[in-house]
Amino acid sequence: MADGGVVGKIASHPSAILLVVQLLGVLLYPFMETRGVGAVAFEVFGALVLALAIWATRESPGPTWIAVILAVAASGLSIADEIHPVPALDVTSAVLHALFYFWAAGSLMIYMLADRTVTTDELYAVGATFTLVAWGFAYVFDALQMAQPGCFIAAVDADQPRTWMELLFLSFTNLTSTGLSDVVPITPQARAVVMIEQIAGLGYVALFVSRLVGLTIALQMIPGDQKRSGNR
Repeated sequence: MADGGVVGKIASHPSAILLVVQLLGVLLYPFMETRGVGAVAFEVFGALVLALAIWATRESPGPTWIAVILAVAASGLSIADEIHPVPALDVTSAVLHALFYFWAAGSLMIYMLADRTVTTDELYAVGATFTLVAWGFAYVFDALQMAQPGCFIAAVDADQPRTWMELLFLSFTNLTSTGLSDVVPITPQARAVVMIEQIAGLGYVALFVSRLVGLTIALQMIPGDQKRSGNR
């Protein structure tokens, strides 16, 4: 890392890079919701996020080839649907995207549970995992509204399908338990999925965030000489 300089230090924290790119995507997605150039940019950015997620989870115990297959299939179907729109391709792509993001989130969770020390990258992994889960549920919502039109309504254009940004907004508001979204599930199936996400959000904070906080506090209470002998 010393030899790599700044680039090496940045590359040593793949979870941080993934988190920053995903947060950047939140700001850029509103400009990509149109057909044409916006749709192409959306697919390119989506492929970048998929690649970064694979890179960030490559050290996890799970087989990387599963993530690669899911990412390639999901991205390929998205591109094919943009070229020749077919509802079946769109639904399948959304399902594969959701599976990929959940797999990547699970891989990062395993990575965070692999030891009893808290590294800087693991702290970034807390945020990156949270955003991966939010993306995964947003794709579940997308697939659900294609299979069950009208299952989500909103204050504006209630009779229209919800956009990707609206579904991502709904996912973040439920995962964080803020409940500020104007997008509302109105069918039993949609409400069931939303409730599962709410439970997942609470469980994630309770299990993973509290664990990392507890380990960090415990490490700070250990005398310095014991820390050094434990590292040898």
